[in-house]
Amino acid sequence: MMKKKRNPAAMDTIIGEHTTFRGNAESDSSIKVIGRVEGDIKAAGDVIILVNAVVVGNIWAENLVVAGMVTGNVHANNNLHLESTARLKGDMEVHSFVTDEGAVFEGNCKMIES
Repeated sequence: MMKKKRNPAAMDTIIGEHTTFRGNAESDSSIKVIGRVEGDIKAAGDVIILVNAVVVGNIWAENLVVAGMVTGNVHANNNLHLESTARLKGDMEVHSFVTDEGAVFEGNCKMIES
């Protein structure tokens, strides 16, 4: 049996616009949220929270892009990007972050070594 090669860049999970997912989600690649997640998200790759998406829970990712609303703590091994429509209420632990004008962040920020 061949072990499936992990590809963190692959976008293999999408939580759709009219979907509410309750529970914790874990992925060896990336997750895109267009709808609502109530629970923690852990991804080996990237996590993308689109403009009308809502996440109530903690997020662990390689890179995290937030355009929607997140209530919970976020951990990005690499980069966090808060787009202009982002609302993040919780603490962030990131290697680096970029914030666009208009983004709202309430919480503490801790910079970590990669």
